[in-house]
Amino acid sequence: MNAIRPIKNEADLAWATAEIEPYFDNPPPAGTPEADRFDILADLIEAYENRNFPVLDLPPIDFLQAFMEMTGRDQADLAQILGSRSRASEILNRKRALTVEMIFKLNQAWGVPSENLARPYALAVA
Repeated sequence: MNAIRPIKNEADLAWATAEIEPYFDNPPPAGTPEADRFDILADLIEAYENRNFPVLDLPPIDFLQAFMEMTGRDQADLAQILGSRSRASEILNRKRALTVEMIFKLNQAWGVPSENLARPYALAVA
C-alpha cells in the first residue's frame, strides 16, 4: 500500500483528498488493497474534518444546503435523488418537509448524516 500519513494540516488534507478522489468515479473492489487504502484515507479525512470543522447545530434544511455546497452539489443533483425538480425546490424552500424516505435516500446516495436531517423544523408560511 502506498505511504499513508496522518493529516495534520490543510496541505495534508489536500494530499489525502487528491489521493481519494480517483476512487469516487472508480470504486475499488471490496477486499482489495485499494479498497483498504480508500477506507483508511476516508477515515483519516473524516477524523481531521471532525476535529477541525465541527458540524454546527443547523436546522435540517440549512444543514442540507451547507452539505450540498460543501460537496459541490446543486438543486438538480438533489432532484435526481428526490425524483423531481419541483420536489427539490419545495424541500429547499421549506414548502414541504423531508420524509423518512427522502432522508434515507440522501443518506444512501450522498452519505448525508440522517441524524442531521431527522429533526423537526419550521416550514415557510404561505
